[in-house]
Amino acid sequence: MDLLNDWGLTAVVMLPIAGALLMAAIPRAQEEMIKRLGLAVTVVTFLISLALLFSFDFGTTGYQFETNASWISAINANYHIGIDGISLPLLVLSTFVMVLSVIYSWNHWEEPRNPKAFLILMLILATGLNGTFSALDLVLFFIFFEVVLLPMYFMIGIWGDKTVRKIPGFARETETRLYAAIKFFLFTLFGSAFMLLGFLALYFRSDVAGERTFDIPELVAIASNTPEVFAGRFGWLVFGAMFLGFAVKVPMWPLHTWLPDAHTAAPTVGSVLLAAIMLKLGSYGFIRISLPILPEAAREWAPAIAILAVIGIIYGSLACLAQTDLKRLIAFSSVGHMGFVMLGIASLTDVGINASIIGMVAHGLITGLLFFLAGSISHRYHTREMARLGGNMKLMPILGGILAFTAFASLGLPGLAGFWGEFMSLLGAYNPAEGLSLTVFRTAMVLGAIGTVLTAGYMLWMLQKVNLGEPSVEWENHEFHDVDRFEMAAWVPLIILIVLVGIYPRLVLGATNDSVVSLVETAFGPSVTASLGG
Repeated sequence: MDLLNDWGLTAVVMLPIAGALLMAAIPRAQEEMIKRLGLAVTVVTFLISLALLFSFDFGTTGYQFETNASWISAINANYHIGIDGISLPLLVLSTFVMVLSVIYSWNHWEEPRNPKAFLILMLILATGLNGTFSALDLVLFFIFFEVVLLPMYFMIGIWGDKTVRKIPGFARETETRLYAAIKFFLFTLFGSAFMLLGFLALYFRSDVAGERTFDIPELVAIASNTPEVFAGRFGWLVFGAMFLGFAVKVPMWPLHTWLPDAHTAAPTVGSVLLAAIMLKLGSYGFIRISLPILPEAAREWAPAIAILAVIGIIYGSLACLAQTDLKRLIAFSSVGHMGFVMLGIASLTDVGINASIIGMVAHGLITGLLFFLAGSISHRYHTREMARLGGNMKLMPILGGILAFTAFASLGLPGLAGFWGEFMSLLGAYNPAEGLSLTVFRTAMVLGAIGTVLTAGYMLWMLQKVNLGEPSVEWENHEFHDVDRFEMAAWVPLIILIVLVGIYPRLVLGATNDSVVSLVETAFGPSVTASLGG
């Protein structure tokens, strides 16, 4: 038990990159050994995260499995990691989806075929993701936050869509993957530069306590004990700087434009990891850093965040109705789903923030599965054009049935995981934190509810285009194989969890609720939580 407390979380963060270094020493020709090592590393990492889950004390609200060691003493930056009820579900989701991605990849490699390089990038990505959900120091958070950038850039740029097309603003025709990779890199780098400025501003301002610090719990304590330190124009500007960094990663409208291109161009596993885990980094940053350290600024920014969130919900849904590419439709759906996550956060209530976390978990499970399915459909048909994919239920009934199930989960059908995030987010918007405009938030709630109807519309339209009807004549002499064992092994766990979280949301909310209530009470006062009883 002491070993788990002292080293368990560090193992979850560092084991993947250690596996990547070991894998680099194995000759590329030893493909089977490389794949087995990748699977072993991700499985062991997931099992350790499960051990942390089962050892977690859900009766407390503080950080657990903490490690706090001196790192860069000159600037008082420490290797400080720990998890609470907010980060625990996201950490387990990260390790879980990574295992499924390796299983799916076993027999589904994109060209150029290079399992060694691709798995090394996946393991580096895993360290960045797990580290971001564990970091309790701003420097450490920033490094892990940025570590995920390069692996995804190379995944898109090397293994992505090789289609050559004319892109506005480019002098000549360009490969889709190169354009998407550069756009993803530049957008993320742009946001991260402002986020770093915000972190530095907090560091220099924190010397009111006698010593400058990047430590997140210490900064939260300063904000709680001496709120005037991070208040006023300073807090408003710093929140805005961090908003740019986090909002790009969410992504929020109008900073979302990199996402459809990145998803459309990315290889299947790249799209899965991007949707299931990476999009959670931005919204998690709002909850972990922006709200508790800058509560006054959060109140001032909350109406704007709610407005942008609901624009994203409506815009994402309408954009989906205009798509012809299956992956691009799923990509735009993420803009809408993450809009519900941000609407919940903007309410500054325990109901809304709980909604955002269960919404993140549900989105990771459902949209991750949707991208798995879109990738497998593309591998079989060699196209993602929905007009050519009709009659899928007759050609591959199991694949078509799983696609229908996942689409129903995505549109928020009660009894499946997608329902709770949307429903609770709308509840949070109906009764936002004290002092926030009821007019703004209840209008956002109504528009968000309209967005759920539009979501049902484009998902059912997608199913009608892809699954129903008669197969096109171009597939008459083409033999299709239904779901294979690697696909089934990767998808069945997601299907089971989508049902379990839908039927029993306490699987997530039981972990998050106490920590969320503590955050809301500390940052915004007990009156916010008390008002939820009305």
